[in-house]
Amino acid sequence: MKRNKFPDLRLLILDRYIIRKFLETYLFAIAMIIIILVIFDAAEKLDDFLEAHVPIKAIFLDYYLNFIPYFINQFSGLFTFIAVIFFTSKMAYQTEIIAILSSGVSFRRMLWPYFVSALLIATLSLFLNLVLIPRANSNRIEFENTYTEKNRFENNSYEKYLYRQLSENDFAFIRDYNAIGHRAGYFVLETYNGGKIVSSFESSNVTFNPETLKWSCPKYMIREYENEEQKLTKFDQPIDTMINLVADELSSTEQLIQTMNSRKLREFIEQQKAKGSDMVAIFEVEEHSRFAYPISTFILTLIGVALSSRKVRGGTGLHIGVGLSLCFSYIVLMRFAGEFAKSGMMPSYIAIWFPNFIYLIIGIYLYIKAPK
Repeated sequence: MKRNKFPDLRLLILDRYIIRKFLETYLFAIAMIIIILVIFDAAEKLDDFLEAHVPIKAIFLDYYLNFIPYFINQFSGLFTFIAVIFFTSKMAYQTEIIAILSSGVSFRRMLWPYFVSALLIATLSLFLNLVLIPRANSNRIEFENTYTEKNRFENNSYEKYLYRQLSENDFAFIRDYNAIGHRAGYFVLETYNGGKIVSSFESSNVTFNPETLKWSCPKYMIREYENEEQKLTKFDQPIDTMINLVADELSSTEQLIQTMNSRKLREFIEQQKAKGSDMVAIFEVEEHSRFAYPISTFILTLIGVALSSRKVRGGTGLHIGVGLSLCFSYIVLMRFAGEFAKSGMMPSYIAIWFPNFIYLIIGIYLYIKAPK
């Protein structure tokens, strides 16, 4: 009779035991850190909430309910790693790992319930990144703009001075844009050719119409530059102009991309590429991070199991210490890689996926060295 070379992947009693321990530890750790974060945040912002007369219902439903998904995702990788290290190390020191391997279960087969658990956590993280967090961020930012005094004075999160690239040769400068009246104090549209300015369109008290996507100028002037000479022409009649710029693009870049779901972010990136924007790398970092971070759940799980399944002098504390050092080094490497990508020093997809590749190699090495 020919032996089946593929392991039995049915979830057995042992598998269900490992999955339950994994998820229980993970959920408990995440719940604890979220409760602590909410308490500290509430203590810090209590005076602001009272001063702005924010309804209790709005604080819980519009702010904290939308605050929690972001931090669940932020700490998901770290606490996946801690959960694996903690209960696997405990199993190792109670000789449960030895008993499992001695019963004929291979180390590779023992990894199966860990990866089933990692799949559930990675799926949750992917759903949060692609769907829930952008929507939650939008609601949270709206809450802050409505009730927080600081944001009210910052023109609803719009910067005082804004400079945006519209195409390869066209740039817009906007000052004092206010979302309430869709009005900008000053507007300049500059056109360049070969790195030299050719003309500029300037106007004060410009209004944006969200329905027609047109900018209305009560009066304006045009400067034309030729041979280091400048020609100024003033026009007193109003004019409506449509340019490749909508008001949504004027908000804080970080806030803007955080409120976009995956489809909108992809469309926005293509739009910015067509404009020749120099901020495309920032948007691509966000896009790739939304996929790379959930995938890291599997890599951190592999490292955690391989690292903590062996008895070593120093016990669980040593496992957790070494594990946390690896996990934090991964997070730091991810941050550095993101900054390298944003600065244009390397392509975004290489920078963001590089830490996963490096730690996958570490995981494979530890797997090879793990007790079999």
